[in-house]
Amino acid sequence: MLLSEGNQSIILTFILLGFSEYPELQVPLFLVFLSIYTITVMGNLGMIIIIKVNSKLHTIMYFFLSHLSFVDFCFSTVVTPKLLENLIVEDRTISFSGCIAQFCFACLFGVAETFMLAAMAYDRFVAVCNPLLYTTVMSPKCCALLVAGSYSWGVVCSVTLTYFLLALSYCKSSTINNFICDHSVIVSVSCSDPYITQMLCSIIAVFNEASSLVIILMSYIFIFITVMGMPSASGLWKTFSTCASHLTAVSIFHGPILFLFCVPNPKTPWLTVKVTSVFHTVMIPMLNPLIYSLRNKEVKNTFTRLVSRNCFDT
Repeated sequence: MLLSEGNQSIILTFILLGFSEYPELQVPLFLVFLSIYTITVMGNLGMIIIIKVNSKLHTIMYFFLSHLSFVDFCFSTVVTPKLLENLIVEDRTISFSGCIAQFCFACLFGVAETFMLAAMAYDRFVAVCNPLLYTTVMSPKCCALLVAGSYSWGVVCSVTLTYFLLALSYCKSSTINNFICDHSVIVSVSCSDPYITQMLCSIIAVFNEASSLVIILMSYIFIFITVMGMPSASGLWKTFSTCASHLTAVSIFHGPILFLFCVPNPKTPWLTVKVTSVFHTVMIPMLNPLIYSLRNKEVKNTFTRLVSRNCFDT
């Protein structure tokens, strides 16, 4: 974006403060986040490859999981490289277009993951509560529509909010006290009335969070009722074991969102907000593949075979 001042044009830029108030931690934080990002990339791409090469994993649950891994990889890649750059360079500026692009893609993949987790909960509900109709209800067409719907709604939310952000006016360069260009910090450096875009963002955020959580909670309520009626203790344990990974992923994903957006507190220290944002944007994409792989024998066996094959080939 170009701003005119007299006969000169000024390119609008933002300064991402990140964790610059702790200069002694810049290098340690860089090494930690670089390690996390490396594990994230390897874990999520590895999960996609493992699901693709192992025919036993060509099931509906792993179809959703492969897309969850793809979304986590993309989401982390949108946020973490810029965070790493700001930890090792003195110039922490980001162009207006770069900031808007980061928000746009982060919003897209964040919303897509929200409803991908809801779709996975619905899949578990059908598998446990209606096992005889599972293949009929969760047909390839239905699964494709659920995944496509998650991505499409992410695009709609992202494009809508980005459009209203672009409609605001911005005055010269501004400092952003965060490491990521999210909606609230972009609005905070605007020079025009942000009421409409703030209200729209709140409505979309509440709708997405409430609707996805309702789907997840209702699915697991019916699963719990069904499981409690099972006469076999082994069947009960197997069902809970199958759902444990997804419940863990849901908890760590929605926890920071509820803390940051649904329970706003103006007195919350900025450091607390930043640490919570780091957990949501950097840590969770790394944790998801670990959660699903560490509890799954087939995934671990496939990984071992791939590693052994590569070692022998070299």
